[in-house]
Amino acid sequence: MSYAMTVRLSAGFGPTVERVRAALKDQGFGVLTEIDMRETLREKLGVELEEYVILGACNPPLAHRAMAADRSIGLLLPCNVVVRADGPDATLVEALDPQVMVRLSEADELRTVADEATRRLRAALGELSG
Repeated sequence: MSYAMTVRLSAGFGPTVERVRAALKDQGFGVLTEIDMRETLREKLGVELEEYVILGACNPPLAHRAMAADRSIGLLLPCNVVVRADGPDATLVEALDPQVMVRLSEADELRTVADEATRRLRAALGELSG
């Protein structure tokens, strides 16, 4: 079962993170959280990891509709977007496929929310690779 939408960019990590933020904003998403996994794992475990951040993206109208359909759906919010280095000159951008919500919840009303969130996230990823 695939749960990610992914694009690979021939660009460095730092500039890609900024482009991802802008592309998400263009689609109505704000970044509520940012977790620097590289720094966290270095600090807590002493292990090295490639540059890797998790952006917690939220589109408030979509989040509200999803929560109205299924209050427990907050467990899957915000929409996580991962930006991680993939070699010296490339970066992967991965977004959790919102259709996962539909597969995990019994609320039929989530389908339209997931469809719109999918469309918006695909547009953001398309902006990055286009």
